[in-house]
Amino acid sequence: MVHQPPAGARDLLPLDVAQKRWIENRLQQVFHGWGYHRIITSTIERLDTLMAGGAINRSTVIQVQDGEEESLGLRPELTASIARAAVTRMAGASYPLRLYYNANVFRQAQENSYSSQQEFYQAGVELIGGGGTVADAEILLLLADCLKSLELSKWHLILGEAELTRSLLAPFPSGLQDKIRRAIAHLDRVTLETLPLSEELQERALFLLDLRGRPADILQQVGTLELDPSGQEALSNLKSLVELLQECLSDASGHGDSLNIILDLSLIQTFDYYTGIVFEVVGESETGQRILGQGGRYDRLLQLYHPQGQNVPGIGFCLHIEDLYQILLPTGQLPRQIPRSDFLVVPQTSQADAAAIGCAQKLRSEANLVRVELDLGGRPPDAIREYARRRQIGKIIWVKADGSSEIEQLF
Repeated sequence: MVHQPPAGARDLLPLDVAQKRWIENRLQQVFHGWGYHRIITSTIERLDTLMAGGAINRSTVIQVQDGEEESLGLRPELTASIARAAVTRMAGASYPLRLYYNANVFRQAQENSYSSQQEFYQAGVELIGGGGTVADAEILLLLADCLKSLELSKWHLILGEAELTRSLLAPFPSGLQDKIRRAIAHLDRVTLETLPLSEELQERALFLLDLRGRPADILQQVGTLELDPSGQEALSNLKSLVELLQECLSDASGHGDSLNIILDLSLIQTFDYYTGIVFEVVGESETGQRILGQGGRYDRLLQLYHPQGQNVPGIGFCLHIEDLYQILLPTGQLPRQIPRSDFLVVPQTSQADAAAIGCAQKLRSEANLVRVELDLGGRPPDAIREYARRRQIGKIIWVKADGSSEIEQLF
């Protein structure tokens, strides 16, 4: 019987790991440069923590314990877990908290999904305790820096505003708002034209359908609509953010024109805890487009976990390692082989075993990041040389029982 991983999971072999680590290390350097610190939260959480007050659908969570007193599940994303840890375990820390993660997440495969994958790898950041336009700009510019570090050039940012979208949908009957928003997001004109709406509301729905494009154009069009006070505030904040980003990108900061923004006020995220800007980063390749990451502002999430119910603002994003891998693989940037060892230390007789082990240890301690393998015996010299050639080990050190040695250079 051949044993395989369960459906929706997979093994990462050494080359897979080397390529994954290449991506993660590039991102980690950027996170460090922006002053972010790594956090590792529990893979298993209480179900009420994972559901984030109902913002995360229970059907997406893989449950590992369903009890009367306490139900547990595997995290489907990291924001809720980090929010919980920030306001409970880090209660005495000074805000803002700049945190990042490299971790796996787990989601129940949905019936209508084309993929059965249930385990995913993500890297991302959370900026907790920082509200306002500057914090929003930091997150978006940090995202741009991450993609720049991976030398990705063909990508764009789809930017929305959750509160502004709610305001734009407010005139519609509450029972139809979600259907209208999804129809707009999927460019479904037929559905909008067949919904039971007045002529005025149908015109508004079709107007919103075309409300995506260059930020300046869309902001001007939205400005002609009647908005409630929260919508007006959200629109003002969005204008200020776009202006700040344009100013930052036009100076000598080194970002150049690397933030290609498409404003889309129908943008829908998987998890419904966002209160301000929401965004997706979309990469382009020969095989089509991929969503490389997403994020947004969640100013009411942390109070769900705060012992005193205190409201703490937050914003963050995650990047999908598998999708980054798929879009980077054709570029030739990712490692094509696992790191090779520098030395193969071989005891020439069984009496030389201790000396060979000592030689290998000395090499490891004297050189920085040197890779040293020890031959385990039982092979003739020609087989040892063939093994070294296959593994591309350039030097063999033959160790004698008296501790003396000879270095053979293979290539």
